[in-house]
Amino acid sequence: MASILDEYEDSLHRSASVQQGRASVGIPHSGYVNARLEKETPIFNKQRIDFTPPEKINSLVVSSNQLCMSLGKDTLLRIDLGKPDEPNQVELGRKDEARVYKMFLDHTGSHLLIALNTSECLYLNRSVQKVRALSRWKGHLIESVGWNKFLGSETNTGPILVGTSQGQIYEAEISVSEGSLFSTNPDQYFRQVYTLEEESGPAPVCCLEIERGIEGKFFIIATTRKRLFQFVGKVPEGTEQQGFSSIFAMHADHLPSFREFPANLGFSEIAFYTPKLRSNPRSFAWMMGNGVLYGTLDYSRPDSILSDERVWVYPSDIDITVNKPISIVLTQFHFLLLLPDRVKAVCTLNGQVVFQDLFLEKFGLLTRMIKDPTVQQIWIHTEKVVFRYHVQRESRDVWKMYMNMNKFDLAKEYCKDRPECLDIVLAKEAEHCFQNKRYLDSAKCYALTQNYFEEIALKFIEAKQEEALMEFLIKKLSNLKPSEKTQTTLLTTWLTELYLNWLGMLEGDPSQRNLYLDTREKFRTFLSSPKNKDCLFNNRASIYDLLASHGDTEHMVYFAVIMQDYERVVAHHCQHDEYDEALNVLSRHRDEKLFYKFSPVLIQHIPKKVVDAWISMGSRLDARNLIPALVNYSQSASTQQINEAIRYMEFCVYQLEETQQAIHNYLLSLYALCRPDSLLSYLEQAGTNPNRIHYDLKYALRLCAEHGHHRACVHIYKVMELYEEAVDLALQVDVDLAKSCADLPEDDEELRKKLWLKIARHVVQEEKDVKKAMACLSSCALLKIEDVLPFFPDFVTIDHFKEAICNSLEDYNKHIEELKREMEEATQSAKRIREDIQEMRNKYGSVEPQEKCAACDFPLLNRPFYLFLCGHMFHYDCLLQAVFPNLPAYKQAKLEDLQKKLAATSQPSKSHHRPKDADTISLGKGQQSREQIKADIDDIVAAECVYCGELMIRSIDKPFIDPQKYEEEMQSWL
Repeated sequence: MASILDEYEDSLHRSASVQQGRASVGIPHSGYVNARLEKETPIFNKQRIDFTPPEKINSLVVSSNQLCMSLGKDTLLRIDLGKPDEPNQVELGRKDEARVYKMFLDHTGSHLLIALNTSECLYLNRSVQKVRALSRWKGHLIESVGWNKFLGSETNTGPILVGTSQGQIYEAEISVSEGSLFSTNPDQYFRQVYTLEEESGPAPVCCLEIERGIEGKFFIIATTRKRLFQFVGKVPEGTEQQGFSSIFAMHADHLPSFREFPANLGFSEIAFYTPKLRSNPRSFAWMMGNGVLYGTLDYSRPDSILSDERVWVYPSDIDITVNKPISIVLTQFHFLLLLPDRVKAVCTLNGQVVFQDLFLEKFGLLTRMIKDPTVQQIWIHTEKVVFRYHVQRESRDVWKMYMNMNKFDLAKEYCKDRPECLDIVLAKEAEHCFQNKRYLDSAKCYALTQNYFEEIALKFIEAKQEEALMEFLIKKLSNLKPSEKTQTTLLTTWLTELYLNWLGMLEGDPSQRNLYLDTREKFRTFLSSPKNKDCLFNNRASIYDLLASHGDTEHMVYFAVIMQDYERVVAHHCQHDEYDEALNVLSRHRDEKLFYKFSPVLIQHIPKKVVDAWISMGSRLDARNLIPALVNYSQSASTQQINEAIRYMEFCVYQLEETQQAIHNYLLSLYALCRPDSLLSYLEQAGTNPNRIHYDLKYALRLCAEHGHHRACVHIYKVMELYEEAVDLALQVDVDLAKSCADLPEDDEELRKKLWLKIARHVVQEEKDVKKAMACLSSCALLKIEDVLPFFPDFVTIDHFKEAICNSLEDYNKHIEELKREMEEATQSAKRIREDIQEMRNKYGSVEPQEKCAACDFPLLNRPFYLFLCGHMFHYDCLLQAVFPNLPAYKQAKLEDLQKKLAATSQPSKSHHRPKDADTISLGKGQQSREQIKADIDDIVAAECVYCGELMIRSIDKPFIDPQKYEEEMQSWL
């Protein structure tokens, strides 16, 4: 194990050195570089609004990107932050000394309530310019409003809750009439539903919040200076518009649940964090005298929505008697406290101040801080200036806090996009689990870190936690890249060794049977993992050695199957006499080479099953490669077992239609050895055409001769056309067989006669059967009695073949008569031919003076000409010109030679007293006469009419224009 660890460490160091070299030329490596190249922007980024109010700012509210501020005594400024260049100014129209006390804007930015210090309340809708007084509200100083986020619209608030300075909670509804001719009061009703009290009596209602949970349950949160009340109840479905009176009526006789703290700021304020628009708040922060009560909201709880509560005391520099906080705003992980001259941001996870922003004295004292829940922007104002904070990447350092709190899952969630931070969290989690002896969890985490492999491995080894070490190695192996082949090889080998050690320890302990089975399954899963397949295959020799060293033959076979090393599997089964299992493996994987290799062994023990397997493989097996196995088997087996070999050979020949000579030769040898009856039928089925016979004729002949199968030998002689040998051998078996052989050479009568003479001699001399000899004469027309007589002995009387002699004489007489008749017919035929010749000599044709040549259309009698029986007439030169191109090359050469000879002969004398046979005078010894030359030319040129003879038929596919002159002819037509 130590050596494997050292090798892995060396490979890692080599990889690190390579990566370090790469880093010098700008190639990234696997380490993490935690460097910030530019100054990181703060979480809370302040921006001063470019706005100078004409009068001092009394109050400011923001919601849904709608900002409303009260300026001076009588002015109200409304700004749509989407269109900041188009402010809207509204006059309150008050002539008295009334001033704005507080303003309340609903979640849609449509409904604005303006509480005056004279215990009056005004209403302004976003769609109108006129402020309306709420007459039913008069006489109450409004401290808080709980808006209805579920039933409210742009023209109707739905049932809302209103808290006063005297502790009363009223339910009200405001509606704006559209298109009405008469002005109506917007406040639909205003009725008291509850009164909040502290130990000294009624207390101002500082905050109101309405939330709806699951199954129609509503939660109402109301706060005073020291108490936080919760009202929980269901509003019947369909009656939500009727308000919340039923919920408060449930607590008419007893106080609702509340939280109380002793210290007192003189007021309190509660803030909520809503992650998404139109969703329920997830957390709350209540600013009161003792600090900030922070917690989450759990809507599934039956009686209280508040959960995971804790109190974060104010920072040490906040003295509630001197500089008490003014406002609070809650974000996802921080709450911001507004002090007269600064803003402090406190992390809700650990209560630490993470941000502080000090404001200059020239801006004046800070008055109020509010948050727009729809866009998550924070607004702060003094009497002269307005500021806005943007919250940017608030969760950037949250992972550290969760990590320090040992909330590792949350820490990983908030740094999953920052691998360098995730590595730190995983390392801390791994160390935490290791210290708490959760070794398996520790191993899983360590495998995901960039910590030094050897340190972690040694840590588990020293703690004697082999199972955790295996888990670490498995996870580390799964995280390696395909290019890290050395590390993969070492880890795979090491894990195999650990698994085998672990299985070896568990196998001998019956009490650990279940754990053994589970570990075995894990080991097999590891061996069969597709990701490890290539590595295991490349290093299968080492794995086999490890398995062999542990004596684990079961997993050696399993691993061989995974590696598709079926040769090793089959060999293992054969070594343990598990021949059926070996054959099952071969049949299942159908590897031809393995069949060839192991068939000699398997057929010795399970011949029938092996042959069945061969047959199931069909044409995938080459039977020639199986012949050695069959030969070894057949030499030592009985006749019944040899039948299995014959069965497979017959399958190859008759089913697969094999034509290989070796297969047919071997089948012949088996037939000759064990099945002589099948031998002859096979030979006859193969036919007598040597070109279509697939066995070796000479081998078959020698084989049949060795085993004394004469009929088979006769058949082979016939196929080889060795008819004399066939007859000689057939006479030893059966005369009828010899007769069938004697008639085979149909085209060679002499040989047939010779063969029949052999049969006759055998019948006469060996069998001494005169009647059978006479039967031979009747069977073969070529034999005569005189051919057979020399074979008979002298003592034989003529009575035995008198009839044959008479028949022979009659045949001779008939033959003589036929010859006479043929001679007479030949004489008559010769006479008719002589008459035809004489008639042809006397035949003539008449030529009129006006006749013209059929080729050139000139008068015929001007030049030598030819007249054909068909009536066509040609000049000599015209006929020669038409015939010559169509003559074969050898006739063209002969014609040219004859013309030269004709021109070379001397011209005859012009004397009118020329001898009669002048043209026939010999021109010299060895030379043709002029008349003979002209006759030869006529035989070539005038053999047939050029228009009516075969020449015209042969020229039917000849093109009209010579292809070689086609271009020239085409150009002549342009």
